[in-house]
Formats: sequence, structure tokens, C-alpha cells
Amino acid sequence: MAGIGSCRLIVGLGNPGSEYAGTRHNAGFDVADRFLARHVKTFRERNARGGEAREGSFAGEKLIVLKPLTFMNLSGNAVLPMVRGESLKPSEILVIYDDIDLPVGRMRLRKNGGSAGHNGMKSIIEALGTENFPRLRIGIGTDGSKRDPDYVLGRFSGTERETYEALLEKAVEALELLQRRGIEEAMCRFNPVNTAIKPEE
Repeated sequence: MAGIGSCRLIVGLGNPGSEYAGTRHNAGFDVADRFLARHVKTFRERNARGGEAREGSFAGEKLIVLKPLTFMNLSGNAVLPMVRGESLKPSEILVIYDDIDLPVGRMRLRKNGGSAGHNGMKSIIEALGTENFPRLRIGIGTDGSKRDPDYVLGRFSGTERETYEALLEKAVEALELLQRRGIEEAMCRFNPVNTAIKPEE
């Protein structure tokens, strides 16, 4: 059975290179990698201009997962060729990226919206000529994080790392539900999630 309102392209944003691996700014890469690792037998490598991509099927529909390798500020240069090549509508594209306005442990699915100053999203919005595409924002912020210009290139540690790892799992579950049941149901179920709060024993 095909997914209800499922996306055909999932884009995880980040910066390429070992020096950026595991940084807060690479949350989009992390979610995409976690999703692909869970479904490793389903997806195969495919060509992508300016990015690394895998193609397979999920919930009865063809699905491509793309990680732009253009560096964050030029993410649109990798997304636009894929969108054109696959004749995708904006509503069929889901972009995953870090959000300093959300605390670690929280995420937000939305059907559309602006860039909120995120350079990767600015690039994609400019390339596509629209803000009307779904996105999954992954919380990376803490108190005072906006005052530190190097914050997004830092790494998680200690309990914060545990909270973030738990959120990655929930983010993958949100993607799976979105593909199977649509964004409305995924929003209702996963937007309230806060992995910084430990469940009661």
C-alpha cells in the first residue's frame, strides 16, 4: 500500500568532510544516515550532481535520500538538479536540518515556512523559488547558544549526546510514519516529543 502524501525526496543538510562529522550543524546528515542504516537493504547508490544519494522504495513508493556535498551555504545547488531530474513538486520534498532555536531533544515537522536564518534553507528556497515544501527541524540549541558564533560547529557531549542520539531515533520514526501515514499524523505524534525528559520508571 502506498504512503499517504509521502515524500519522494528526503534531503539531509550538513557539511562534508571528517572535520564536520558529528557537529551540531550536521544534524540533517545524521538523521539521513540513521534512516538509511535502518533500511540499508532497501536503498542503493545512485548518481547525484553535487551530492551523495541513495534510491529505493518505502511504503510502496520510490524514495531518494540526498545529502548535498556542496557545503551548507550552497545546498540548493545539489537539490535543484535532483528536483528537476525527477520532476518533483515542492510538496514531495522533505528537508532535514539543524535548528538552534529548538533545544536539544526537540524536533518540529512543518509543511512549509521560511529559512529562519538557516543558510542551507536559504539556498534551497532560493533555488526552488518557493518556501512551500515540508521540513523537519532538529533541535541543537541550549541557553546562550545563539551568542556563540562557533556553536553550530561544536559537538555534543555527555548527557546532551545521549539526548541527541535518542532524538535521532525518534526523527527516523517520524520519517517512517510520514511516509506511511502522511505529515499530519507525523506532526501530531512527534512534534510533542522531548527526549531530554526521561520517562518515569
